[in-house]
Amino acid sequence: MLPKSLVAAAAKPIILSILKKGRSYGYAIIDEMREKSSSDLPWAEGSIYPVLHKLEKNGLIISEWSLSEEGRNRKYYHISEKGKKALLAEQNNWLKTFEMLNRFWSLKMDNQ
Repeated sequence: MLPKSLVAAAAKPIILSILKKGRSYGYAIIDEMREKSSSDLPWAEGSIYPVLHKLEKNGLIISEWSLSEEGRNRKYYHISEKGKKALLAEQNNWLKTFEMLNRFWSLKMDNQ
C-alpha cells in the first residue's frame, strides 16, 4: 500500500482523468478509482469529496445537479477547459518525476 502523501498527490490527476472521459458523480468516481488502483491506493469516500470541492473551487471541474437514472437528484461533475490544461500539466509532471526517479534508480543499480 502506498503512503497517504502519495495517495493525496495522485487524487487530482486521477479524478481529472476520470472526468475527461465524461461526467460522473462522486460515488462512481470513487468506484472507478478503487477498481483501477486495486488495493494499492486506499480511497475513502471522505477523502475524495474535499478534493472534488477544491477542484471545483479552482475552476478545474464544474458540477451540476441532475436526476439520476433511478430518479434521485445527484451532483454530477465534468472537467472544464482549464481542468483539461491542468490535467496535461499533471501528466507531464508525473512523467518527468517518474523519468527522473528511474534515472536515479538505474544509477544505484549500476553501482551495486
